[in-house]
Amino acid sequence: MTPTWPAPRPSGRLDATVALPGSKSQTNRALVLAALAEGTSVVRLPLVARDTELMAAALEALGARIARSADVWTVTPIVPVDEARVDCGLAGTVMRFVPPIAALGRGVIHFDGDPRARERPMHTTISSLRDLGVRVEDEGRGSLPFDVHGAGRVHGGEIDVDASASSQFVSALMLVAPRFEDGLVLRHVGATLPSLPHIAMTVTELRRRGVRVEHDATRWRVAPGPIAAVDVTIEPDLSNAGPFVAAALATGGVVRVRNWPSTTDQAGDAWRDLVARFGGRAERDGDDLVVTGPQRLRGVDLDLHDVGELTPVVAALAALAEEPSTISGVAHLRGHETDRLAALAAEISRLGGSVDETDDGLRITPAPLHAGVFRTYDDHRMAHAAAVIGLRVDGVEIENVETTAKTYPGFAADWSRLLS
Repeated sequence: MTPTWPAPRPSGRLDATVALPGSKSQTNRALVLAALAEGTSVVRLPLVARDTELMAAALEALGARIARSADVWTVTPIVPVDEARVDCGLAGTVMRFVPPIAALGRGVIHFDGDPRARERPMHTTISSLRDLGVRVEDEGRGSLPFDVHGAGRVHGGEIDVDASASSQFVSALMLVAPRFEDGLVLRHVGATLPSLPHIAMTVTELRRRGVRVEHDATRWRVAPGPIAAVDVTIEPDLSNAGPFVAAALATGGVVRVRNWPSTTDQAGDAWRDLVARFGGRAERDGDDLVVTGPQRLRGVDLDLHDVGELTPVVAALAALAEEPSTISGVAHLRGHETDRLAALAAEISRLGGSVDETDDGLRITPAPLHAGVFRTYDDHRMAHAAAVIGLRVDGVEIENVETTAKTYPGFAADWSRLLS
């Protein structure tokens, strides 16, 4: 039986400070570009968690060298290998960012991951590589496991991609495009494109390394050419700030988040606006963001299409609010670590909540919540949602809280310290 962890409740008015680990999204982009760069790169304050360790191991399997110290990873670019196996775990960035890199080599690279990883959408990655002339063998699955056969080069050129299921399909090709002989002109042809801040981050990181990128709303042109080696410092992970920001909102307390970037492409920066929507206040104090919770937690009506990863914690707050809430624009969350919409509806309802799934989101109506087990489905964001509900509900037991190690090792210990 999977062990559970009792979600702690604060003993009084919350007044706490938190320092966050590094951004997973920025760390993995930095590692990919360092592995493709013209020389040795330095990544400072990287996130050290399962997703980034999987990325580092994947790049090392392809022939990169990564020297690790406490706060610095030094990356020597890839020297192609004849054959390798890549464990994607449950990391979307690994299963989508690394196959295009494998296409540049001359070997056979085998990709697989956790059981749930075999259910995540991968058809676009596979079909895009084939459209670029890369041989991919997947026995018709359109998902993991599959093999990429590198031919030593990729011509590039123009390609249409439907990235409706994940913006990672766009970022994956853009990150490697400078190494294509003709660069890449990529056009998104789907009905919707989620998580645009992540694509903006990809553009920023490419330009930081001297790559020429031009784009409009649905079309990106990446010029061929060298990727400069850089010395980069990773920002704190603002998506992982969510539960701590929510702690101030749910308890009417105060939480100071250290070193909140003044400008950033991270989706989690949207928390500054979301705080006000729930009735709270977010103010900068030097390098920090200070969040003060309201006396009364409002309901919200939110389109989270661009920042869908924030949905689980937003839904948890909505379940504690005094008014109904609606979350929309996040149909793509059904293809994440779990079907997050179905999982949130099931687990909040299990504790007495009233949640209805819609085609692209959730409707949450205030209802008294009670003790019970909140299942996480091996999804770190589900554990965050459970912890937030436990701020106001006695007896919430979180199944497999250690799944938070995907992007935040030590979350449970830091959460307990915050509330003590």
